[in-house]
Amino acid sequence: MSVLKENGVDKVPYVVSSKSYTAVAVNAASKAGEWIKSRLGTVKQLNTKHSPQDLVTEVDKGAEQMIRRLILTHFPDHAILGEEGVGPGAEASAQALAAALEEEYLWIVDPVDGTTNFVHGLPFYSVSIALAHKGEVIVGVIYDPSRDEMFVAEKGKGVYVHGNPMTVSGENRLSDGLVAVGFPPDPGFAMPVNMRAVQALAPQVRSLRAVGSAALHLAYVAAGRLSAYTEVGLNAWDLAAGALLVQEAGGTVTDTLGQPYDLGVRHVIASNGAIHQELAAVLKQAGATGQE
Repeated sequence: MSVLKENGVDKVPYVVSSKSYTAVAVNAASKAGEWIKSRLGTVKQLNTKHSPQDLVTEVDKGAEQMIRRLILTHFPDHAILGEEGVGPGAEASAQALAAALEEEYLWIVDPVDGTTNFVHGLPFYSVSIALAHKGEVIVGVIYDPSRDEMFVAEKGKGVYVHGNPMTVSGENRLSDGLVAVGFPPDPGFAMPVNMRAVQALAPQVRSLRAVGSAALHLAYVAAGRLSAYTEVGLNAWDLAAGALLVQEAGGTVTDTLGQPYDLGVRHVIASNGAIHQELAAVLKQAGATGQE
C-alpha cells in the first residue's frame, strides 16, 4: 500500500478491506450500478406501485436480485429489506421494516433510487445499500453510476468518495443555504406537505433544488454540495445509507420535529448542522413537518 505525504507527515489512505461488510456493499453497488447504466433507454415494461408517479421497472427488480445474490453469497445468514420486495404504501413499508428489525444483521437496499429519472434518461439516480446491526446503521454506500461516484461510510470512520474524505458545508445561516427538497409519489398526503415546505423555504434560502433521488440528495449534503435536504413521506431504504453518510461527515439528521434519526423515520431533515434548527423552525411554522 502506498503512503501519501501531507505537510511532510506520512498519511495512510482510507482503504476498505476485501472481506469487510463495506467491501461487499461497495462491490454490490458497483456491479448493480454499472448494469443499471447499461440498461438506459431499454426499459420495455413500465409499472406503477403506490400511484401513477411511483414507477417500477424490470431494471429495478433485476438490480435488486443482483444485489441480493452478491450479499447472500458472503453473508447467507443476513436478512435483506429491499424496496422491490415490499408492497406499496406507508403501512406496508412500516410492517416490513418492523419485521426485518428483528434480525441481528439487516441489509437495506434501494436498487434504483430515482427510477423516474432513470426512465426519462436524466442522469441523477443511484444505488443505495446500508447495513444495520441490531437496528443501528453501521455501513452506508451510495453509488452514482452516471458520474462513477461511490460514497462510502462506516460508523465511526468518516465518509469518503474514492478514498477522499468528505465533510458537510460551512453555511451558518439558512439564507446562505442551498437546500434540496423532494416530491414523493404520494399525492394524497406527502405532496401537499412538501409543497408547503417549498413555499415556506423558497424565500428563506439562497435557492432550492429537487433532482429526484433522496439518496443522492443526502450524499450531496455529506459532500458539502448541499447545505440541507428535507422531505416528507420517505422509507427506510431511501434514507438509511444517506443518513449515515451525513452523520459521518459531521452533519445532523433528524425527523422533521427534531427527534434523532432511526430507521423508522419517514419525514426527514438532513443538514450541515449549523442551519438545522432554523430550517426545522420554518417547516414547523408552515405546518410542513408531516406530523401536525
